[in-house]
Amino acid sequence: MIDRFEKIKRKEREAAAGVDYTIGVCVAASCLSLQGDKVLDAFQEGIEGPKEEGSPPSRCRAKGVGCLGLCSRGPLVSVTKQQDQPADDQSRVLYQDVTVDDAPRILEAHEADKTVPDILCPTDTPFFERQIKIVLENSGKIDPTRIEEYIAADGYHALLEAVTEMTPNQVIDEIVRSGLRGRGGGGYPTGLKWTTVAKAQEEKVKYVICNADEGDPGAFMDRSVLESDPHRIIEGMTIAGYAVGASRGYIYVRGEYPLAIGRLKKAINQARRQNVLGNGICGTTFNFQIEIRLGAGAFVCGEETALIASIEGKRGQPRPRPPYPAELGLWHEPTLINNVETFANIAPIIRNGGDWFASYGTATSNGTKVFALAGSVAKNGLIEVPMGITLHEIVEELGGGTANGHQIKAVQTGGPSGGCIPASYFETPVDYESLKKLGSIMGSGGLITMDETSNMVDVARYFMEFCMAESCGKCVPCRVGTVHLHNLLDKIYNGKATHKDLALLERLCSFVSETSLCGLGQAAPNPIRSTLRFFREEYLDLLVDEPVHAISEEVAA
Repeated sequence: MIDRFEKIKRKEREAAAGVDYTIGVCVAASCLSLQGDKVLDAFQEGIEGPKEEGSPPSRCRAKGVGCLGLCSRGPLVSVTKQQDQPADDQSRVLYQDVTVDDAPRILEAHEADKTVPDILCPTDTPFFERQIKIVLENSGKIDPTRIEEYIAADGYHALLEAVTEMTPNQVIDEIVRSGLRGRGGGGYPTGLKWTTVAKAQEEKVKYVICNADEGDPGAFMDRSVLESDPHRIIEGMTIAGYAVGASRGYIYVRGEYPLAIGRLKKAINQARRQNVLGNGICGTTFNFQIEIRLGAGAFVCGEETALIASIEGKRGQPRPRPPYPAELGLWHEPTLINNVETFANIAPIIRNGGDWFASYGTATSNGTKVFALAGSVAKNGLIEVPMGITLHEIVEELGGGTANGHQIKAVQTGGPSGGCIPASYFETPVDYESLKKLGSIMGSGGLITMDETSNMVDVARYFMEFCMAESCGKCVPCRVGTVHLHNLLDKIYNGKATHKDLALLERLCSFVSETSLCGLGQAAPNPIRSTLRFFREEYLDLLVDEPVHAISEEVAA
């Protein structure tokens, strides 16, 4: 198998040897929405189209690549000298806001070893320089539709090493040593979850599920990874299957991600043909199959028991836990569930070792985290940073503050299940424990920035409206409680509420969070609680009566 990989690597090097520049056009969803595909066609036409007689062959080649990060300035195009391969963010020239008409200009300039200054995107900025890419190491570099480029970038080498040189326990030991925690939001130790599934009875059928049901408003981390590097998820899941003794895996992805679904399907077929998926993987006795299951866009199906019910063909509703899926999951069998980003970390951990991964981040939050910067921040896009970086560094330095001249007021982490953190707490390190102390969570990585024009009561109302609409209705506290919470917020925002309504709002938050069946209802009050904690005066300014104690003092006087 290693000979086949080396042959593929050699062939890829030879294909690139005849040119001086590789042009990478982003073909992830954000750039495609701005006609990135037409920009790629324009480059290929300029390179391969008819030329004047006697003119030399082009010194450039063009290909589609995954997300280049700075989504707010797409379509993005990178140009890398062949001598600088593999490229990093600093060794390439990056162009922003590229149009079809810019393609001939860029080709002409680089044929003459020059650049096009007016559309250059500077890469010597914190947005690029401060990132450490583990999950996103291939994004923007390889063509996501070609397994050959993934293999040439050391793809599937970790799988080959795992199934031919390591025992399942040794694989799990590396994951435990890495300190990797689930990137879906809960932060549960990945190695401990794998150990639990592996310890289930050997005669049991076991399953591996990738949770790609990314439903948080403003979040696009998982979608981008699936679009930009689909083989990375397949490799991570297959390694997991070997480690825990599973023979079948499912990728549960929402139907709103057609580009990701198409590339996953193509990647699965390519992996089977290369014998890194299916029967007798890498010439061993290990068998592992992966299927895709489409979700209908229900936010509650991000909860693992609701997700399992959906895969089984039932209505996507949660069930009480325990038992947990690791013991009693899909079709009542032991099931390992991790999200996209968690699986994307597996191959590099096996390649480089658990200690290498643990060297990044903090003592209790190891590694890096991918964030989707959205909202009022100047540089919207995808970043990967080490755990422990502060909110100030993310928002003000990497994100560039706001683009409209207003001051940053707060950030929402963790989506509808998270909380709003004011600017006065931006020196807080981004790790699981620190965010929890502020009444928020890491979540899957959505980070929405709000400026001083935002009304925090309205922000809380927005997220509650989302939770209300997405409640599956199985339990009364969530089904009815979220409606009443939204109605109270609406009443407050429209200047019709009293202090009694505010007190009722706070009591109802406690009731909903303490009695709801699953994480959706339990975390739904978080945006209200955090805005009440840090922006209480905005609530008080909208109330129509005076506090009881103030009235009493006035009467007494």
